[in-house]
Amino acid sequence: MTDHLRAGCPIAAIILAAGKGTRMKSDLHKVLHPVAGRPMLLHLAAAVAALGAEHTVVVTGAGREQVEAAVAPLGIATVLQAEQLGTAHAVAQAQAALAGFVGDVLILYGDVPLVTTATMRRMIERLHGGDAPAAVVLGFRPADPGAYGRVIAGPDGKIERMVEYKDASDAERAVPLCNSGLMAVRSEDLFALLERVGNDNAAGEYYLPDIVMLAASDGRRSAVIETGADEVAGVNSRGELAVVEASWQAVRRGQAMADGATLIAPDTVWFAHDTVLGRDVTIAPNVVFGPGVRVADGATIHAFSHIEGATIGERAEVGPYARLRPGAVLGTQSKVGNFVEMKKAVLGDGAKASHLTYLGDTEVGAGANIGAGTITCNYDGFFKYRTVIGAGAFVGSNSALVAPVTIGAGAIVGAGSVVTADVEADALVLVRPPQDAKPGWAKRFRERMMAKKS
Repeated sequence: MTDHLRAGCPIAAIILAAGKGTRMKSDLHKVLHPVAGRPMLLHLAAAVAALGAEHTVVVTGAGREQVEAAVAPLGIATVLQAEQLGTAHAVAQAQAALAGFVGDVLILYGDVPLVTTATMRRMIERLHGGDAPAAVVLGFRPADPGAYGRVIAGPDGKIERMVEYKDASDAERAVPLCNSGLMAVRSEDLFALLERVGNDNAAGEYYLPDIVMLAASDGRRSAVIETGADEVAGVNSRGELAVVEASWQAVRRGQAMADGATLIAPDTVWFAHDTVLGRDVTIAPNVVFGPGVRVADGATIHAFSHIEGATIGERAEVGPYARLRPGAVLGTQSKVGNFVEMKKAVLGDGAKASHLTYLGDTEVGAGANIGAGTITCNYDGFFKYRTVIGAGAFVGSNSALVAPVTIGAGAIVGAGSVVTADVEADALVLVRPPQDAKPGWAKRFRERMMAKKS
């Protein structure tokens, strides 16, 4: 680590998010489309925050209200680029927001969400290398360079020329090193250089990469560092969004297995940005994690389960075909079986709900058994109510527990009961009519019906 980083030189980030994103064909702003359950823009904001940046400024344009609402809770400033006049013009809009700031500035893009904190740190470190480059450009080598701007650099990474594809010669277009658009520049250099950028080019726009050549004209060289193409993949369409999602998921699956989880069919498991897995967790095929899930050591998630906002305890078992919604908590060695749904419900240590059950706004004590087809009736059309089931209680199959209601510890609810009043501990409750058998009735009924039919 450089002396500069040890000294805690201030860092600011400018995130460009002014584009209309017309190819997304969406009412939702492009940078707010989610990857792994979190808007792309907030992926970047989290990476910047982990870097310890003092200031983050988002440059908005069309759909600014959506972007402003998304970043306001994070205390992130926004500025407006009223006219789309190019990337240099967009960055320049942040000058007033960073007035008085002296330090390093990272320039990022809201639709390039997978850039890691580590890569941002490498850019800053290179900016303060011994040769003191005027700017650091993040380059990459895609399989198909296409219409990306090119970076012509020497073996030492010193940039000789940067050129947009539209303005490049055939020889320059043959260069495989491309410009991601991401840069690191000292604040005292950035805005001074931006003031000198012109728009005499094929698109008539103010290009951010021009600051590299302007610095070169002053006798100051810039440097390029490289990263993989996946990390700087941009999103301009639904198809590209799916590609970025797949890339993120592939990395996360690999990390999960490296950390000690077993994924039986990795490509079928989908994680959220904040999924936490313990050691020796086993995940069967076709499991989907939404945001806010923590899985403790030794738990097993069976196939086709959907889990969001839930906490799963050690050696607990989930599924197959289970749905855990926000607020679901499973204790140690508890079990949720097939076609069981939980919402704002706690299943105590060793408790079981093995089949065809809904537990909503419910607390189930340790060791309790919830029979197949049991439903906690927690909603009267206007308000929600809680059900409490004590430790060791047994609820028979096809029972309806009409909240608010408490089933005492060790109590037994007979199958088919509709329980509307509290049940004391260790009691048996039966809420069903007595069985009335009529010998021979079915046979006589069939004979009468057959006679009518003939």
